[in-house]
Amino acid sequence: MDYLALFMEYLQVELGLSDNTRISYQRDLRIFCKALSISEDKLADVQRSQIIGYITKLKLQGRAAATIARKLAAIKAFYRFMITENYLQTDPAEAVEAGTKGVHLPKVLTEAEVRALLEAPDLSSAEGLRDRTMLEMLYATGMRVSELVTVKTASVNLSMRYVIAFGKGSKERIVPLGSVAAEYLQRYLTEARSKFLMENETDPETLFLGLGGQGLTRQRVWEIIKQYGRQAGISKTISPHVLRHSFATHLLDNGADLRSVQEMLGHADISTTQIYTHLTNKRLRSVYEKAHPRK
Repeated sequence: MDYLALFMEYLQVELGLSDNTRISYQRDLRIFCKALSISEDKLADVQRSQIIGYITKLKLQGRAAATIARKLAAIKAFYRFMITENYLQTDPAEAVEAGTKGVHLPKVLTEAEVRALLEAPDLSSAEGLRDRTMLEMLYATGMRVSELVTVKTASVNLSMRYVIAFGKGSKERIVPLGSVAAEYLQRYLTEARSKFLMENETDPETLFLGLGGQGLTRQRVWEIIKQYGRQAGISKTISPHVLRHSFATHLLDNGADLRSVQEMLGHADISTTQIYTHLTNKRLRSVYEKAHPRK
């Protein structure tokens, strides 16, 4: 039986996971099979000792703890599915641990760097106004780039200043829009968006469009942000996710509570959001070290 194909279908239909997550699980499970020298239809026969041996080998190879944890997460998810669907009675991955992943602090921009980035686009062109609006939205909402490129015009409410985002697992959430982001969004909709639409073509309803009236890809938005990062003279590696990290960190720095930030980011578990408190605590420690007379 092709258990891997059934698992992929389960992830899509039952759990509603994104294509990227499903592809990542599939890739990690195929690598697992190759490492054990088994075919995919033999995954049901894997023993706990084989999984432990695989994880141990990855550690001996010096693989990053986060990478090992991700690979084990795919294996655990697969065998939970096998138990749930009654293909197995015993879970061979149960109680297998990857060890600590450590605390990986996300990269963030300073508020000054964010301002420089936002001001980089040329507002005299339709593309520049579109790009400024995208940057403002990413920083104002903390949306993932995959959420940004799928936002529909109908998902934006400018009078109430919010946008509806569809996150991981097709979960919908309402994210507030700041006044500046709302202002640029209004300008983009009235002055620029129509210039990207092809004559006599049906409006695709996607909010942010590229030349030819097609929606932008995640990769294209990434390229746009990197380009403006260079123009702004920002030496840090920059990406859409860096703006998401900056959004969360700056909110916490300025007094927002963790639960509210969790909701805006669309995190299912608050422990995921708590990583940003490490950044804030690190910054507080730096201030303390510089300022306290008995540090």
